[in-house]
Amino acid sequence: MAFIDYYKVLGIAKTASEKEIKNAFRKLARKYHPDLNPDDKEAEKKFKEINEANEVLSNPENRKKYDKYGKDWQHGEEFEKARRQQQAQYQSGQQGYTSGGYADQEFSDFFESMFGSTGASSRKGGRPIFKGQDFNAELHLDLKDVYQDQQQVLTVNEDKLRLTIPAGVENGQVIKIKGKGGKGLNGGPNGDLYIKFVIDNHTQFKRDGNNLYTTVNLDLYTAILGGDITVNTFDGKVKLNIKPETQNETKVKLKGKGFPLYKKAGKFGDLIITYHIKTPTNLSEQEIALFKELQKIKIG
Repeated sequence: MAFIDYYKVLGIAKTASEKEIKNAFRKLARKYHPDLNPDDKEAEKKFKEINEANEVLSNPENRKKYDKYGKDWQHGEEFEKARRQQQAQYQSGQQGYTSGGYADQEFSDFFESMFGSTGASSRKGGRPIFKGQDFNAELHLDLKDVYQDQQQVLTVNEDKLRLTIPAGVENGQVIKIKGKGGKGLNGGPNGDLYIKFVIDNHTQFKRDGNNLYTTVNLDLYTAILGGDITVNTFDGKVKLNIKPETQNETKVKLKGKGFPLYKKAGKFGDLIITYHIKTPTNLSEQEIALFKELQKIKIG
C-alpha cells in the first residue's frame, strides 16, 4: 500500500489543532463532494482521500498511531508486541524467534517499513508480515476431572478443537497450543492459543503439588488400643492398621496414593493422613465409672 500523507491531503501542518483539522476537512469536502462534481473520477478519488485522512487525524488515538507508524498505523500494536519480543529475545541471549513470529531479518525489515528505511526487504510482496493474534482462554475443571487424562472439545473462532488434557494438570497452569490463535497477516504465521486451567476442588482432600492431604477421625478407644480402620483415598478405599497409643495429630504417609504427576504416566505423589482423635461425649454412668477407675490406676 502506497504511503498517503494525510496532512498533505488536508493541506495542514503536523502540528495542526483539532479545530484546524475539522475546518480543513469541511472546506475540502465541500469542494470535492460528488454532488458538486458529477462524473468526475478525480474529484471522487480526492473526496475519498479527504474522508480517510479526516477519519484518522480527527481521532486522537489514531492520529497518535499514524504519527508514529505512518502507513502501518493500524498494525501499531502488533509492531509493539514484536518489538518487545525482540528485546526479550535479545536479553536472553537467544537468536531469532521461537514464539513471536519474527526472525531477526524479518523484524529488521518490519522496522524499516515503519520508519522509511530504503534497505532491502524480505517482506511478502513488500508488505510487513505479522503473526496472528494470540488467544487466551480459561478452562474450568474439577479436581476429579484431572485425576485421569481428560478429553475436551473447545470451540475457538467457530472451529472445533479436540484437546487431551493430561492427568495432573495444576490449578493456574497455562498450556500453549501452537497455531490455534488468530490468522497471520500477509502470510505470517497464525497466533497461538493459551489455555489457563482453573481447578475447583470439591473433595475432602487438599492438594499441594502432587501430594494430597486429608484428616481422619479416630475414636479414643481405637487410638489407645489400636486396631484396623478403613479410610478413603482419591481413587478408592484402603485398610489401615492403627498402632496402640496413637497420639492426636499423628501423621502417616501412604506412598503413591496422591495425585498423578503431570505427563508422567503411572507416577503419583503421596497421601498424607492426619489422625484427629475425638473425645467421647454423652458417656453413660458405667463409662464414667470405668474412666474414674482408670484415673485412679494412673494416679495410683
